[in-house]
Amino acid sequence: MIKSAVLALCLTFAVGAQATNVNQVALGLSQSVLSEVDAQNMNWKVGDSASYNMKGGFINGKMVMTIKSITGNEVVINQNLDLGFLGKQDCDATIDASNGQTKKLVCNGQEQQAPSQGDIEVVDIKDDKITVPAGTFECLHIIAKNTKDNSEINQWANPKLVPVSGLIKAVTPSQIGTMTVELTSFKKN
Repeated sequence: MIKSAVLALCLTFAVGAQATNVNQVALGLSQSVLSEVDAQNMNWKVGDSASYNMKGGFINGKMVMTIKSITGNEVVINQNLDLGFLGKQDCDATIDASNGQTKKLVCNGQEQQAPSQGDIEVVDIKDDKITVPAGTFECLHIIAKNTKDNSEINQWANPKLVPVSGLIKAVTPSQIGTMTVELTSFKKN
């Protein structure tokens, strides 16, 4: 479970100043740890989804992540964001299920550059229990460091229970202050 839980970092969302930057920042964060993850253990199924509240600075938003398709070794994860006055964003990330790498990123119909890897270092992973709007969960608390600016990223995940990425809660720095993402509901097929 530990290796799979690190995949949740893949989909941690550090919101930038504009909605168009959200997915690139989020996927860049995760890509650096995906080499440590056995992505095939994620047990992805088309239609699985997880919904989240996002709060940070002056932003109150919502995010829904859904497994859109699975073809061979490729998994397409749809991320639909509503960041209020910052706008909406609909992105599809094509992930290589054999290694967790993002092969393609399309946001609002336009292909984006896939985020770079290597800026995130996992510092610690420990057993924990956390309560969010979706309930109370046994989970792993993943502490990571962004090596570019030495900022700390905290994430709670249970990929065996929570679909798509296993993400239950994330607290990450962003350009607008600390961003908190919390699970509100999920559906497994």
